[in-house]
Amino acid sequence: MPRTIATNTSVELAELLDFVRPRHQMVLMTTRASDGRPQASPVTGGVDDAGRIVVTSYPERAKVRNARRDARCSVLVLSDDFGGAWVQVDGDAEVVDAVDDVEPFVEYFRNISGEHPDWDEYRQAMVEQGKSLLRITPTRWSPVATGGFPARLAGE
Repeated sequence: MPRTIATNTSVELAELLDFVRPRHQMVLMTTRASDGRPQASPVTGGVDDAGRIVVTSYPERAKVRNARRDARCSVLVLSDDFGGAWVQVDGDAEVVDAVDDVEPFVEYFRNISGEHPDWDEYRQAMVEQGKSLLRITPTRWSPVATGGFPARLAGE
């Protein structure tokens, strides 16, 4: 069986966002207040119209509390196939609460799932649940990578 060669493909911002858009399985990393170590959270996310990575949660969750305190965060974007391509995106998070502005949640849903059958019901649910939205503006990112062997071992 031939060995798969690991790849690292450097991309510009537009290519990065094109890579991220169809991928919704992510690991969000924020910074813990207690000791500064990473707080990792598996999340579902997407890309908004402004090119930010967006994730919904609740204000009580560690990821939201951490992002309010320290906007610096990282997102590991995974492919549906665990062995598929991935990228780490570093950025700064802004937290929006549905009780203050529910429209970014509509944009989030549209960009990930398309149209909702009842937008008024959706808006009401976001407000009633007190949801929070993290909008992460990419400031730097790794190459888009795939796992495998170093090229020097491909022929073995």
